[in-house]
Amino acid sequence: MVDAVVATERMRPAPRQAPAAVYFPACVQTMFGPAVAGTPGTQYSFEQLCERAGVTLLVPDGIDALCCGTPWASKGMTRGLATIAAKTLAALRTATRDGELPVICDASSCTEGLRHIIEGDRSEHPLTVMDAVEFAATSILPGLPEYVKIESLALHPTCSSTRMGANAALQTVASSVAEHVEIPENWGCCAFAGDRGMLHPELTKSATKAQATDVLAMDAVAHASCNRTCELGMTRATGKPYRHVLELLEEVTRP
Repeated sequence: MVDAVVATERMRPAPRQAPAAVYFPACVQTMFGPAVAGTPGTQYSFEQLCERAGVTLLVPDGIDALCCGTPWASKGMTRGLATIAAKTLAALRTATRDGELPVICDASSCTEGLRHIIEGDRSEHPLTVMDAVEFAATSILPGLPEYVKIESLALHPTCSSTRMGANAALQTVASSVAEHVEIPENWGCCAFAGDRGMLHPELTKSATKAQATDVLAMDAVAHASCNRTCELGMTRATGKPYRHVLELLEEVTRP
């Protein structure tokens, strides 16, 4: 659950405009913190990008007690999953005004988890869940001021971004950060799998061996992905700080 202070519509007495989306910050961003000490992290970066693009966000009430359900689903805890799914779905239905606004999440595995939650919803007003990189590609990039890109970026798509069909948007955002973006030839699952990489680091080491060799040969200026645990796995594998691509976009567009 999210403990960090979030910028919400209710915290802004006179927002410039009506909210364009409901923001669902992922638990993992708070639990693991920024990839690089002294940097603000994904949540702050996403909020700053929205502000620069003139996009107002709304965060659901009680966000610190909500979750996408993935930790329960991955462990087969069906009763716990049903409980948190019902609570989260009810909060999102209220926040989105019964589906009028899209829900945006900033970690691809959590975005996928939220999509699974709403699959069982039979309301006549279905909810829409987008990953933050998809939202950035369509609603943030067009509103950003001119800026200078970095030279190169090594990009790691995730299993969840691939399953959701979000890799094109991830590539678009990455290409807005760097002049040259490359996905390793031996890209594949990092095997971090939630907490699996913490319990069995040898799995991630084996799964990322070939990709890590490719990444180091690239000698890119920056390294990015779109899911915090995958970033942890790739950082361990390569010794390079993998960050959410939106953190890098925030930095290059910073006034």
